[in-house]
Amino acid sequence: VQLQASGGGLVQAGGSLRLSCTTSVRTSGNYAMAWFRQAPGQEREFVAGISKSTRKVAYTNSVKGRFTIPRDNVENSPFLQMNNLKPEDTANYYCALASGIRWDSVSSQPNDYNYWGQGTQVTVSS
Repeated sequence: VQLQASGGGLVQAGGSLRLSCTTSVRTSGNYAMAWFRQAPGQEREFVAGISKSTRKVAYTNSVKGRFTIPRDNVENSPFLQMNNLKPEDTANYYCALASGIRWDSVSSQPNDYNYWGQGTQVTVSS
């Protein structure tokens, strides 16, 4: 399984970015998928995730109402729509897949994810 995150860049506060996660496998129905981020000197943090069934989506509190994983586009290129970006969103963003998570569950734990892509840097200027 291979996956690659892309779409990062430099944006002003209040702007938008769309991160894509290109995968070598069909994700919906087979893998739970999540986005994590890591800023320098900080631990990897769960941002958003979607279950294998695609019925359940979860977000960390700080991005609720601003970030979205659309349910209708998770076949092989799930993406993360990020709106109203803030400087504190600056980090390296990673997509990850998990085969062992239950059908309708989303995990925020990095250890539950088997496959990781290389990160894409998001920098938000104030």
